[in-house]
Amino acid sequence: MYLVKTPFWLRWLYPGLTWYKNRKEKCIYLTFDDGPIPEATPFVLETLKRFDAKATFFCIGDNIKKHPDIFRQIIQAGHQVGNHTFNHLNGWGTDDDTYIENVLWCQKLTQTPFFRPPYGKIKRSQVSNLKSQISNLNIIMWDVLSGDFDLTLNPEKCLQNVLKHAQNGSIIIFHDSLKAWKRLEYTLPRALAYWQKQGYTFAAL
Repeated sequence: MYLVKTPFWLRWLYPGLTWYKNRKEKCIYLTFDDGPIPEATPFVLETLKRFDAKATFFCIGDNIKKHPDIFRQIIQAGHQVGNHTFNHLNGWGTDDDTYIENVLWCQKLTQTPFFRPPYGKIKRSQVSNLKSQISNLNIIMWDVLSGDFDLTLNPEKCLQNVLKHAQNGSIIIFHDSLKAWKRLEYTLPRALAYWQKQGYTFAAL
C-alpha cells in the first residue's frame, strides 16, 4: 500500500525534510529514482530534452558503478544528481552504522547535497547522523508518488495519478527502472506535454 499524495501528518512528523518547493511558482520538480540503467535512463533523458525540462536523478551507487557512462550523460545534460544509497537500503530495517556507511559509499560517487532514502524510510537517528557527516545535506522526499513501480497499476492510471495531484512546487517521483518501465514510458511524455500546455516549467532541485 502507498499514498499517491503525501498527507500533511507525514510531513508534520518529519518537518526537517523537503516535501515540496515554492507553491507560488508554476514549476514542477521531476525526480527519478533507482537508476542509472541503459534500459530506461536514456529514454528519460531524451524525453526531458524534448520538453526542455531539467530534473533530479537519485542514483543508486551500484548502478553508477555499473553504468558510469550513463551517469555522466545525466550530468552533461544539465540535470542534478542525488544520493539514493549504494544498495537501495531500507533505513527502517537496517542498523544505523550499516546504513550510514552505505550512504557515504554512494556519496563518494555522487558528491551531492541531495539525498533521498529508498522507500522514503529513514530513522530520525539516521537523519541526524547523516546531517552531521554530509555538509548542507538536504533530504528530499516528495508530495506526489506516480506509482510507476506498481506492477498492478495500468499506465493510464499512473498518468492520472500525477496529473490529478501535481501542483505548483510539487516534487514528483518516477523511477528509471525496469520495474517501472511500462508505466514510465507511457506516462512521462504525456504528463510533460500536458503540464507544458498548462504553462509549467520543470526544474532540477
